[in-house]
Amino acid sequence: MGQAPLLIAGRKRALGIVRPVARLRKRSAAALVAIVVAVLVGACGGDGDEPSAEIEPETSSGVQQEPDAAADPQPSEFPEADGQTLQELADLSSPGINFAPATTHYTTGPSRMAFGLIDANNEFVYAPSAVYIGRTPDDRAIGPYLAPADSLITEQRFRSQQAATEEDAIASIYSAEVDLPVSGQFAVLVLTRAGDELYGTTAQIEVAAEDSIPAPGERPPAVETDTLESAGQIEAIDTREPPSDLHSNFADVVGERPVALLFATPALCQSRVCGPVTDIAVQLEEEYGDRMEFIHQEVFVDNEVDKGLRDPLLDFGLETEPWLFTVDGQGRVVARLEGSFGLGEFEEAVQAAL
Repeated sequence: MGQAPLLIAGRKRALGIVRPVARLRKRSAAALVAIVVAVLVGACGGDGDEPSAEIEPETSSGVQQEPDAAADPQPSEFPEADGQTLQELADLSSPGINFAPATTHYTTGPSRMAFGLIDANNEFVYAPSAVYIGRTPDDRAIGPYLAPADSLITEQRFRSQQAATEEDAIASIYSAEVDLPVSGQFAVLVLTRAGDELYGTTAQIEVAAEDSIPAPGERPPAVETDTLESAGQIEAIDTREPPSDLHSNFADVVGERPVALLFATPALCQSRVCGPVTDIAVQLEEEYGDRMEFIHQEVFVDNEVDKGLRDPLLDFGLETEPWLFTVDGQGRVVARLEGSFGLGEFEEAVQAAL
């Protein structure tokens, strides 16, 4: 099997990032701000009410697609670390898939790592995947951390104009919870089992010792989020088409009942994920809205990127979007999700707050 060197020069595309906080490499950090996802895989299905993904059996570069297996990776599909270095594990794989980061913010301890996988022709790849980490390529690897793919596709009746479409959509996003023992830089290896082939792709992340963003167990700031009453017209506080009705004031409900607070800008997102995650919020609100308040907060002042971030994001310490926070009835954060996240993770975050 061909070697996938850990420090490959593969193309990196960011999923769901306004301003990157972490760096993949020193030489590429500044460039990430301008990178926008080119979504090249159709992912929504038919005229029925049930979501489905239309994915060809192979990408045009010949990578075998296994979307069902991607959602349920098994430990037996990946090599055990067993004292091997990241480089030795990378040597077991072939090149041909690139890492597309969907999260940039990492702190010590358990930390969520979300990403997409793109082949040589910029087509998204869906197959069982797992993550390994180490301080350097020559350090002993930690892992595998399984990274199931989570669907971004809502039911047809909840799709906005910014939703996934037949021609232009992201079908799923990978996510793994990795344990980052110390701050500093870490090397990352993702192995993907596509058919009989094991592919490898790499990245580098920066881990902070702590941050100011509300974490599980903490009380978030009781920010005044935008409402129709405060704005006067819905278009001023919602770029979704059609607008949602998820515009209660966070300060009025936090601590009174569970809340799902989503920071996202469907029309102005620098990726294609803000529309889909807002659609997921609308879908879940129908099921859980009698027990939880769902709030969608736009990102940019006057919905103009050049005017910077709105006050609620600044008060939360956010520099990227989208972000989701779920808060229990006692007013404490129980889950936070950055960047791209699918229906499964969103629903788990909601259930954790109930």
